[in-house]
Amino acid sequence: MSTFETFRGQVPAWCPGCGNFPILKTFKDVMVELGFEPHQITVVSGIGQAAKLPHYTKCNTFNGLHGRALPVATGIRLANHAMPVIVTTGDGDCYGEGGNHLMAAMRRNIGVKLFVHDNQVYGLTKGQASPTTGEGTITKNMPFGVLSGQFNPMALAVALDCSFAARAFAGDTPHLKEIMKAAMEHKGFALVDILQPCVSFNKVNTYEWYQQRVYHLEASYDPADRKEAFVKALEWGDRIPLGIIYRHDRPTFEERLPVIAEKPLVRQEQFPGARIEKTVKEFY
Repeated sequence: MSTFETFRGQVPAWCPGCGNFPILKTFKDVMVELGFEPHQITVVSGIGQAAKLPHYTKCNTFNGLHGRALPVATGIRLANHAMPVIVTTGDGDCYGEGGNHLMAAMRRNIGVKLFVHDNQVYGLTKGQASPTTGEGTITKNMPFGVLSGQFNPMALAVALDCSFAARAFAGDTPHLKEIMKAAMEHKGFALVDILQPCVSFNKVNTYEWYQQRVYHLEASYDPADRKEAFVKALEWGDRIPLGIIYRHDRPTFEERLPVIAEKPLVRQEQFPGARIEKTVKEFY
């Protein structure tokens, strides 16, 4: 049986007070409470502060190119859809460089769980504006204010009929744990946008700033109501909803692929009847 210590990896190299710390702890708690052993899951990341998280866990990991975590995770999931595949990434890595891959994953409904550490800034490049940085915000490299409009991941998710789209806050770990568990237990693609303060380079969206604005969705809220989901997805500023914004259970990409319908690809005999040992050995 796994414990929190079972998932302990390298010592984190984040700033004191970084919002990544509660996300990391909650991630490990969720894996333990769901009964996973480190070897039973794969965590994929790209480049950035959030992308360091796999280094700090002791499980199967793949640290790839900037913005390209989702294609790698898709390949891993298709090779072995019996294994949970998780992507941990940041708002710049995922919504910027990886935006096209995000849309493809939503449309396919591949069974990958995507946890986005959204601090509204590129922390690794010391304060560069990210897609979720508010328009007009003054950053290190935008002294006259950000000129581009602010990207809304929840609105995109609802528009593309993402089968699971939720928002959580790093400063509310009990609720974050609840949302992460729901995402892990969801059959298809799951996006969790985690609002996370950057204590070094984002002096606007602080813990206090979020605590004055975030609220939990009412128990009566129906995430299957797409029109109402759009209303909640567009709510930002003085009031920011937390919870499962939209959910639409539908067939996954894996279920619609006949070649892996009966068993995972890694469990299938490759090239039955063919003698390829000699060719394979030539590569060693």
